Amino acid sequence: MAIEVNLSGSVVLVTGGVRGVGAGISRVFLEAGATVVACARRPGEASVEVDGRGIDFLPCDVRDPDSVRELIAAVVAKYGRLDTVVNNAGGAPFALAAEASANFHAKIVQLNLLAPLLVSQIANEVMQRQETGGSIVMISSVSGHRPSPGTAAYGAAKAGVDSLVSSLAVEWAPKVRMNSVICGMVETESSHLHYGDEEGLAAVSRTVPLGRMAAPEDIGRTAAFLASPLASYISGSALLVHGGGEKPAFLEASTAEVPAVSGS
Repeated sequence: MAIEVNLSGSVVLVTGGVRGVGAGISRVFLEAGATVVACARRPGEASVEVDGRGIDFLPCDVRDPDSVRELIAAVVAKYGRLDTVVNNAGGAPFALAAEASANFHAKIVQLNLLAPLLVSQIANEVMQRQETGGSIVMISSVSGHRPSPGTAAYGAAKAGVDSLVSSLAVEWAPKVRMNSVICGMVETESSHLHYGDEEGLAAVSRTVPLGRMAAPEDIGRTAAFLASPLASYISGSALLVHGGGEKPAFLEASTAEVPAVSGS
């Protein structure tokens, strides 16, 4: 018997779902048959569609309670339900912690921690009233679980997201399942801002045990699995999607005569 993710008939909201990782997530949910509503402050430059089916874009500032309430009310008014939320919106520019302002740090935490909490809280109100409940997936980051120099506030916010998931999985059960996807490095149209030119991208990719960065669709497939009936007993989990992680620095520094680690 074939096992596949089939989300036909479900309604999914992807925050920040119009570009980068978010667009990949939206495409995967479309491929799985879901109706996908993607929100962002502005539409993406390119359309997100699969086999002629596209996203339903709605503008929203996920940091603003009134805007989020209007968004979720609009989704329910149009489609009658909300089955899954993928909290993807977030990010941070490079800034050393000692040099960044208090206002900068506050905005990073607001976008990456408080905003997904806000969206989840309002979505939960809808899902608790639905017979079949719902699923909320947080897009987190390895930055929350290892040193994150240059994006310290972002890393701290993502650690907070994973803590939220474990708590809300208890508070909102059994109607709502909460899970997070802890992402490693993902190659998107903005990768050059973090990793440099093609040579830099290739060099960074070689540091990953699987030999490449994730594609946005890799993250999307993980989120779709967690949202699907295949994961009906998974809640409160933090699933690592990082290609095997990062090889320890001591392996490159050591002068001991040991067998080479594959891929190094």
